[in-house]
Amino acid sequence: MSNQYARYPSLCDRTVLVTGGASGIGASMVEEFARQGSRVAFLDLAAEPAEELVRGLSGHASHAPLFLQCDMTDIDALRRAIVDVENRLGAIQVLVNNAANDDRHDFKEVTPEYWDNRMNVNLRHHFFTMQAVSAGMAAAGGGSIINMSSISWIIPSTGLPAYVTAKAAIVGMTRAMAHELGPGNIRVNSVLPGAILTERQRRLWWTPQYEAEIMGRQALKRNLTPEDVARTVLFLASDDSSAITNQSFIVDGGWV
Repeated sequence: MSNQYARYPSLCDRTVLVTGGASGIGASMVEEFARQGSRVAFLDLAAEPAEELVRGLSGHASHAPLFLQCDMTDIDALRRAIVDVENRLGAIQVLVNNAANDDRHDFKEVTPEYWDNRMNVNLRHHFFTMQAVSAGMAAAGGGSIINMSSISWIIPSTGLPAYVTAKAAIVGMTRAMAHELGPGNIRVNSVLPGAILTERQRRLWWTPQYEAEIMGRQALKRNLTPEDVARTVLFLASDDSSAITNQSFIVDGGWV
């Protein structure tokens, strides 16, 4: 983490859980929280990049991140993983619901089974993760939940309607849960990234034509990075944002 960016004393030693933290924006969050001195746990299916991330942070953070392999569509396994994190690191005070998959699909070919799978991958676990951490978070005095949505439903994007639907639903769920959990001093906000230059995006979809489209639509004429998103999440996780809940924050360089 560069010295030019903020440090948040309230995040030091705080237990943080990031879902889908092995790569992309999630990995950037894990790294940024670790460098703030947080006790970071992250869940993912991909063991190899997760273990590489942990090794890379060894010696650069006061607490080595804890990786637990978990299929987020298996709610029982998800609940067990959360209990494991709480037993090892203490009550979770920051939750970042980040795990998702933006595979492209033609709406004419979507089956009921594929639709249900996309909801399981991109939406359902957000709710059950919040449900699972809420009691411990409230007992610890409160906390912050950040649900990762996307500008894809605002544009709206084409070629992935199930994903777009899930990302729109996350904003509605965030607003509902902010009021459900507010009495426990738990804040719930959502972050909506735009076109973020992750390794996956670069590998699968980042063509010169797509980059030209992005630059034509963004107010800021530069590529946005996972760190741009992670730094917004750090602020929402910290006590500096203690009066902010029920809100959505767009990180898209001015696209929408």
